Order: sequence, then C-alpha cells, then structure tokens
Amino acid sequence: MPRLRLALAQTNPVVGDLAGNSAQIVEAARRAHASGADLLAAGEMSVTGYPIEDLASRPSFLQASRHAVEVLAETLEAEGLGDLPVVVGHADGPFEPRLLGTSNAPTAIAKNCASVLQGGRVVTTTAKYHLPNYSVFDEYRVFIPGDELLVVRVAGVDVALVICEDLWRDGGPVERVLHADAGLLVVINASPFVRDKDEVRLPLVTRRAVENDTLVAYVNIVGGQDDLVFDGDSVVVDGSGTILARAPQFDEHLLVVDLHPEAATDTELPEGIRRVELGPPGDATGQGGDSSSADATRASSSDSTAEPERDVAEVPDDRQQLWNALVLGTRDYVRKNGFRSVILGLSGGIDSAVCAAIAADAIGADAVYGVSMPSRWSSDHSRSDADDVAERIGVRYSTEPIADLVAPFETQLHLTGLAAENVQARARALVLMGLSNLHGHLVLTTGNKTELAVGYSTIYGDSVGGFAPIKDVPKTMVWELARWRNAHAESIGETAPIPENSITKPPSAELRPDQKDEDSLPPYEVLDGILEGYVTNALGASDVVALGYDADTVAEITTLVDRSEWKRRQGAIGPKISGMAFGRDRRLPITYRPTTV
Repeated sequence: MPRLRLALAQTNPVVGDLAGNSAQIVEAARRAHASGADLLAAGEMSVTGYPIEDLASRPSFLQASRHAVEVLAETLEAEGLGDLPVVVGHADGPFEPRLLGTSNAPTAIAKNCASVLQGGRVVTTTAKYHLPNYSVFDEYRVFIPGDELLVVRVAGVDVALVICEDLWRDGGPVERVLHADAGLLVVINASPFVRDKDEVRLPLVTRRAVENDTLVAYVNIVGGQDDLVFDGDSVVVDGSGTILARAPQFDEHLLVVDLHPEAATDTELPEGIRRVELGPPGDATGQGGDSSSADATRASSSDSTAEPERDVAEVPDDRQQLWNALVLGTRDYVRKNGFRSVILGLSGGIDSAVCAAIAADAIGADAVYGVSMPSRWSSDHSRSDADDVAERIGVRYSTEPIADLVAPFETQLHLTGLAAENVQARARALVLMGLSNLHGHLVLTTGNKTELAVGYSTIYGDSVGGFAPIKDVPKTMVWELARWRNAHAESIGETAPIPENSITKPPSAELRPDQKDEDSLPPYEVLDGILEGYVTNALGASDVVALGYDADTVAEITTLVDRSEWKRRQGAIGPKISGMAFGRDRRLPITYRPTTV
C-alpha cells in the first residue's frame, strides 16, 4: 500500500475576511509542507467564513471569493508551497439563477464549493450536493446544489471529496465513494457545536468508513461566528472505525497523520463521478486533469521522513465542553467585532457571576469591567457577593448606586408595583450603556435560557446588551456549570471564581422587599423540565402534561413562553450550545393565539 501523509487544518475564519482567512490557510500550508504532507485539507468555507447567509446573493461578494481562491493558489506557489495540493472551501459564483416552481423566481446564484489548489492555480472545483435547510441552516435558499462526486488522485491514492452535509445524508456523493474505489474520503465541514453532537458525529464518520471500506478524514472549522460556535474536533478513522488521529476541540490545530490507503486502480467510473489527477508530490506544475488512469505506484514525498507522532486528542467531559463553547463563542464575538473590553452588572447572583467568569476566561480579567448597582432593595449579601466575585475573578470593579436615579422617575410618574420595579432595571441599563458609550465596552447581558423562555426579564433593562453568554443555558445548567468551574479551578490550584453563596442562595431579582423567583415561577427543576418538553422537543402542552407535570402549571408556563416571543426577538445573541436555541432554531410568530385543545 502507498503511504499518504495527510494534514487537516482546523482554522478559525471570519465571514468576509478573505485575506485573513487565506493567510490562515497559507500558514497551515507552511507547516504541512514542512512536515512532508502529501495533501492538506481545510474546512468548509475556510476562505469565506461560514455561514455567509445572504452574502451569497451578492455577485460582488461571490466574484471576490472566487478571486481570493485564485490569489491563494498564486500565493502558495510564490511561497514555495505550490507542489502541495491544498483543498479549501469557499463560495463560488455568480452562476445562472436557479429557478424554482411554476413562478420561475430565481432563488440562488452561488455554490458552496471545495477547490483543489496546486502549482499556482485552481486545478478543480466541486460543489456541495446536499444543501441543509433545517435548524440553523438555510443553504437551499442561497446555494445551487452540485451533481457529482469528485475524486482526486494524489501520491498513488484516489481521494474522494465531499462537503459536510453530503456525509450526513444517504444518497448522493457518499454512496458513490464505494463505486469510485477511493482509498480515502476527505470531508470538509463547517459543523456547529451543540451539546452531545460528538455522540452523533463520530459514529456517523465511523459508519461511513465501514460502509465504504475506506479511510475517512473529517476536517471542521473552529471558532465563534455570531451565535454559532464551531468546535473543530477533526478526526481520521480507518475502515474498521478505529480513530487514527483527532484534533482538539475549540482550538486551531494542524492534524498530521500517515495513512496507508488502498492504491488507486483503473476502475471504470460510473456516471456522476469525476476523477482528476494531480501533479505528483514535489511537482510544482500542478498540471492535473480529468483522468481514468494513473501510476498507482507513485511514491509519496514523505517516504524518507519519520512517521509523525500519534495525535489523538482527548475529548473533555460534557460540562467542560459546554464551558469551552461558551468561552470561545464569547471570545470570538468580542475580538472579531473589534471590542477590547466588556462590561456587565454584578448583582451577586449566579447568572452574573457565571457570565463574569466566562468573560474573564475568554478575554482576560483585566478586560472585564463589573459594576455593582445596588438599589434600596438590594440585600447586604448581594452587595458582598458581588464584591466577592469581583475579587475572586480579578475583574475591574466599581459601584454605582441607582436609588437616586430611580427616585425622580418614581416621583414624577407616580410609579408603583411592577412599573416601579422595572424602572430599577432600566436605570441599571442606562448606567451600563453610558459607561459602554464612554469607554467603548461591549455590554454583556446576563439572562439565561429559562428566563428568556418565560419572559422573566425587563425589556430595555436587564435584557440590555450586545451579547448574552448564557442565552442558551437553562437555569439548572447555570448552577451545574458554576460548580464545575469551581471544581476545575480548585483541581489546578486556583481560586474558585464563583462564590458559594451565589450558588446556594435562592435566586431573586431584588426589585422589591424579600422577592424570590419562586414567588412567581415554579421551582427551576420543574420549570426547566417543562421547557425541555415544550421548547426543546416542541411538544404540545397536553404532551408535556403527559410527562407527569401539573396541568395548571404547564398551562401557565406555556402561556408565558408564547407571550414572550416579542421580547426574545429584541434580545442580544449568544452562543448556541443546544439543539434548539432561541433565534435561528426556533422561528415562531409574535402575534399568536393558540388553540385550546
């Protein structure tokens, strides 16, 4: 069997930063070339970033993307890396508009593509066949599907190329891999992280390897892009499902592994498969072309080099994965949008403490500004707990009392009850936004998923902010993450960042005397269970009751959820870590009168 040294580049692209994204690929190519790699593959849309959404409808963006790929090929050649075949993902176009239905309305002018670069040029390009149109994906809306399986011959090996969803769905290119007699299947991906995804992703990759009796290399991008987090977790498995190499989650990484795939053959290819022969390793001409045969005994350029050290990263436990996803999503949103610092209210409660710890892990405590904003109803322990969390984490900290700000509103407008409570939250928002405008901080809002679900927040008050680190984290999980983060800190000899009192005391908004969340909500264990059924699993109210929950409580909570859609539409985005996050995943009408069953 020939030996093929494969390199997978787990890069962190930014949508639209064609030059910056290309520079990441060039750097990966330098390292791959130095390692003696025969083939380098980067992730889906690694040149353009992902998702590009309606940028796919702009001819100027598509032309710029195509040009960037051509320039990248020329740059690799100029850097002395032109002999290394490099697979990159990008948007391409504009093409003739795809027409749908009897209206003949044009719906897409772009394709989601993988291109192979060698010898200073784009040797060949293929387009994604299956276009997902569920959850956070709208690809069928913006892309034209491909219609083939591309096989490239390199170092005596036939390498099949598919793009992300093409691996997940039966039919299409993945079913042609066996007919192509390919020794290696390379899948480039932009696959967002959700909790427990690895329990689905790795078995899928393994199943495809076994089904096609071939090696499978899965390369994924990494990083935060708006509310999506990409976890990397690139992996290579053999035909028996054994993991040969694995990149770490949530980190940029170059994974290099020696493979021993079956040698290329002269198998006649059926319709729907296209084979392209690349120049041999060490040949900078890159004069590839459509071919039905090649020298299967061509030696790898890495034959004379030592086999790279086995690189199989450990997968963190569930809580650490979730924490890392929240940290990466926060870090990249802050950095990619040009902020140097963040600011948030520190109430002494669990939500703000966890958000402060996430922010400090993401960008450093020196760049995190916490503000205590006590009102006349704030308890002594809330103030001391806020002081404690600020000291434990080491954030920059100040106190801005709001009683004197609230009093004129209450007096002039004669506010009482809920109106008086809400003006306190809005006064705090004014303080945070004023300091944000003055110093250029990004305001973090500290609401959790449970509160967002039932509308337990003040619009334009505690909901104010540009990013919500725990937006997709239910209240019960907030406590779990706090305990995990404290235990992790203690295990490495550091100070636990979350005060124990913030974890154990009954949660309260403290907008009136002796207020507790459970005055108006069921216990959070019950509430999160109901929301798991109604929101995450999209069950009807009667189906949730059938799970064992009280009918009156379910009716109350589902009504709160339905009535709060307008608030959620105006809220900040935050890292998606579940299979059903508010925002892209769940699109329901604001004006809605549910039928009583």
